Amino acid sequence: MPRSATSRSRPTWWALCGLLAAAGSVQATPFYAPPPPDEDAKTFSGEAELGYTRLSGNTDSQTLIGKGRLTWLNGKWTHTLRSEARNVARGGDTDAEQYLLAGRERYELEGPHYMFGFARWEKDRFSGYDQQFTAIAGYGRDLIDSQRQLLSLEAGPGFRHDRIQDEANETLAVAYGALAYEYELSDASALSQELSVEATDDNTTSRSLSSLTARLNSRLALKLSHEIKSNSQPPEAAMARTDHTTSASLLYNW
Repeated sequence: MPRSATSRSRPTWWALCGLLAAAGSVQATPFYAPPPPDEDAKTFSGEAELGYTRLSGNTDSQTLIGKGRLTWLNGKWTHTLRSEARNVARGGDTDAEQYLLAGRERYELEGPHYMFGFARWEKDRFSGYDQQFTAIAGYGRDLIDSQRQLLSLEAGPGFRHDRIQDEANETLAVAYGALAYEYELSDASALSQELSVEATDDNTTSRSLSSLTARLNSRLALKLSHEIKSNSQPPEAAMARTDHTTSASLLYNW
């Protein structure tokens, strides 16, 4: 995704690391539903993901991606907090700077059905928005929940509040739909695909996340992912309609 920018600054690495530590999802996941908990699932668990690359010489660039998730169970409820931070700098100039904080609730119904609600705050320096706040609630269903595969769908209404650079703020109704699929290739590796769409009268935001995770041991795993985020009609100040992020990172869970 790196994009050029007219206004640039050096990355604030300590702020990014602090955000990761504070929320401790591991995914930049557009699909916010945690999977149904196993019968022997821990009451409290967490995941942290960190990716960092640096090139020097003919190309001077560095990229930092940090993501975290905390999950705890309370009867039929699954509570989730997650955070994300990413920064891309080239030659001392910032090409991408993004932050995200979100909270998620899932309530199990009879059978493969559940209700959900989530709230998300995000800030993307070059998206044309100063910041965005989204809240959505609705119904979900686990269509496939086998030993190797999991397929879930969910949909619901909500709203989004946009603070737009150099323009009036907007509050829009949102229609939301999402899909998540995971296939366990082996006891130590899994492939997942996540898709979501958030439609308003002004624009439609679609997200896709494809990832391959390989477990190194009981705590550590290597994750390769490609994320696409597209806005059909972004503000005029936006650098691009579509962002692509390809990353390799280390995943730690407890």
